Amino acid sequence: MVMEAEATSTVQSPQHQLSPSSNNATPTDDESTPSNPLSPPQPTESTPEAAASDSADDDTTATTTTTTTNPDDTGTEEPRPGPSSTTEPTTRRRRRKRKRFLGMISSMVLRPHARSVALNDVEQTPNASLSKYRRRRLSNLSKDLDVEALIAFSVGFPVDSLTEEEIEANVVETVGGVEQANYIVVRNHIVARWRSNVSLWITADHALESIRSEHKHLVDKAYRFLLEHGYINFGLAPAIKQSKIRSEETGKANVVIIGAGLAGLTAARQLVSMGFKVVILEGRLRPGGRVLTRKMHGGDGIVAAADLGGSVLTGINGNPLGVVARQLGFPLHKVRDICPLYLPDGKAVDSKIDSRVEATFNKLLDRVCKLRQVMVDEVKCVDVSLGTALEAFRKIFGVAEDPEERMLLDWHLANLEYANAALLSNLSMAFWDQDDPYEMGGDHCFIPGGNERFIRALAEDLPIFYDRTVECVRYGVDGVLVCAGRQVFRADMALCTVPLGVLKKGVIEFEPELPKKKREATQRLGFGLLNKVAMLFPYDFWGGEIDTFGHLSEDPAMRGEFFLLYSYSSVSGGPLLVALVAGEAAIRFEKMSPADALERVMDILRGIFNPKGIEVPNPIQVVCTRWGQDRFTYGSYSYVAIGSSGDDYDILAESVGDGRVFFAGEATNKQYPATMHGAFLSGMREAANILKTAKRRSLFPASKSESFSEEDSQQLSRLFENPDIEFGNFSVLFDPKSDTNESNSLLRVGFHGEKSEWGAIHLYGLLPRAQVIELSKIDQDVNRLKVLNQKFGVRLVGINGLSSAGESLVASIKSVRMNAI
Repeated sequence: MVMEAEATSTVQSPQHQLSPSSNNATPTDDESTPSNPLSPPQPTESTPEAAASDSADDDTTATTTTTTTNPDDTGTEEPRPGPSSTTEPTTRRRRRKRKRFLGMISSMVLRPHARSVALNDVEQTPNASLSKYRRRRLSNLSKDLDVEALIAFSVGFPVDSLTEEEIEANVVETVGGVEQANYIVVRNHIVARWRSNVSLWITADHALESIRSEHKHLVDKAYRFLLEHGYINFGLAPAIKQSKIRSEETGKANVVIIGAGLAGLTAARQLVSMGFKVVILEGRLRPGGRVLTRKMHGGDGIVAAADLGGSVLTGINGNPLGVVARQLGFPLHKVRDICPLYLPDGKAVDSKIDSRVEATFNKLLDRVCKLRQVMVDEVKCVDVSLGTALEAFRKIFGVAEDPEERMLLDWHLANLEYANAALLSNLSMAFWDQDDPYEMGGDHCFIPGGNERFIRALAEDLPIFYDRTVECVRYGVDGVLVCAGRQVFRADMALCTVPLGVLKKGVIEFEPELPKKKREATQRLGFGLLNKVAMLFPYDFWGGEIDTFGHLSEDPAMRGEFFLLYSYSSVSGGPLLVALVAGEAAIRFEKMSPADALERVMDILRGIFNPKGIEVPNPIQVVCTRWGQDRFTYGSYSYVAIGSSGDDYDILAESVGDGRVFFAGEATNKQYPATMHGAFLSGMREAANILKTAKRRSLFPASKSESFSEEDSQQLSRLFENPDIEFGNFSVLFDPKSDTNESNSLLRVGFHGEKSEWGAIHLYGLLPRAQVIELSKIDQDVNRLKVLNQKFGVRLVGINGLSSAGESLVASIKSVRMNAI
């Protein structure tokens, strides 16, 4: 996982920080917006009762109450020292991971041959006779090209090579060489130029203004690729929303999208702009999925927005959500780097001990990296848990044996479990950080008012059907059927964006069954858990100079219990604290009552602040998440488990059914899993893949000679008006020329939806007469379909998908029956 982030899409909570120190990466223009926090209101009198609720969704009900009174009788509040007071030792905010793989981005430059595409008014290459003015201009051009390369790099493009997507799109005739180098410069220029003003729609002509005319073909190819794959001209600026990508190949193709999270909403907007007909089916009564902002309320106008799911924009350089924030005018609040830690007795951790243990922790990670390299080189394909390796090295080198040092080390381990939403005992030592090389640089930021602002803007005007829990997806050569309750939606293609936890549970039935390698990858990848306790207080007693502070635990098994607290006072609109629960503690937390959870958090807070003479009031309202029990997620976000690898993300992203069913979501994004921007980018990716499939089908339509004509289909429909046997929505025509148990029969299964727009659909299959008889004895269509698929191995197809044996049987039936009429 590349970023400290919580996101994920994605995901249920902020994935925190031991992340690589990539904050020095060159920002893309004003990509990193200055801090602009909202000022939280200050109470002046007593506050109403607090409600502690136990939920990860919108319909949470109150379960416990407490009351609190502001001790300041005068109606004014004395300044209260916070944990970041000058008398307190502090430490820099922990990064999610350490960077051990990339050199400094600022040192990267294009290779000399990549500079052959020059601006229109500058010579292509310098020579000794050039004037100082000319040489200076050429030097500036070289710097401009390097800056553009850095911007493209921050977006996800390699410095001097093509992406796999570009190679598949045939952006150059030959991979490698001068044409590729020229293309890269053109591509980087277009990306950088649009990023300089993301509120405007850039055209190919705009790019040509700066590129010599002989490279027009490269501009056209680069522009089309960047446009269709969502690298430029995306988002919610008025000029962007009014323009359309327009692709004639889409025709009247329609797509059903399963899930209205970040991936689904992003894909839907992109597909609509391409001309597709789109409908989104969402099981919840709201959009957003694992991005959930809860408005918390108190007396005297105290209100705060708490992100109970994905909350941190990680690495703002290149981050597409940073682009959307700029377009919508959302201010960004940089999460400050100071994170003081406190012992179980409430005393501040000594800064020297803190620094020493943090350095030790980083050395342990380095040892693990060296060990796995040896194992890969010498043993091949051996994997153990990251936790086992770290503990082994801790014992070998005898580090953190002092009780305080051990608690500090456990805090870092809890932070690592938070970053991955996983127990260290479940993380793959070999591949747990496989996404590190792709990390986006820049600050980590909060959106004042919560990430729900993104969701509302993305969902606007999209056709979303709420309270539609998808139960099955049937796909074949003629399209897809998506069943949600008593409704069936028919489309040319479907995009599934449900969380990995839902796929693991198997609550959505796919017919035919998903390929074996996809099912195995689904089970290999991990899907972990992170929970939160959001607390709205009558006033900010902890001080507004920090955004995070931590708490150490004496019990290693509970090291992740409320180990880190986020202060949202600067961005939520009110005095809000959010306590995180990671690792083993996150699992146990789901069995704890909200009242017990609140009591435990309050004990920790009072243990820290009361000895300083700071009274900790009771909260006005409390919300506890239970993401593991949420039937629409069954967890928080993905991680690389033992035996898994980054390749499994790619397998999950593969479409099935020859381009009928596609998959998106943070768990399908190898480069940016477990992040909100990872989910966003996966939606863009699949919109491009759906467009590519539509183009392919428009270029290679089904051959007339291989298809049933309209007249043939009508005749077959008349034959099924009097089937040989019928049960439920199943009807069968036997082979009229044989009555043995082994003789083939033509099975038709009807699916009837309530939405007249989609109508009904019939799928066909070929199976022996004996199996037809066995099938007729089974109760209910759903059970028959399971037997048909799992036991008999029959794949239902459209009438044009029948094999030659099926076509021969149809011809035989028609010959005998039509002649008899």
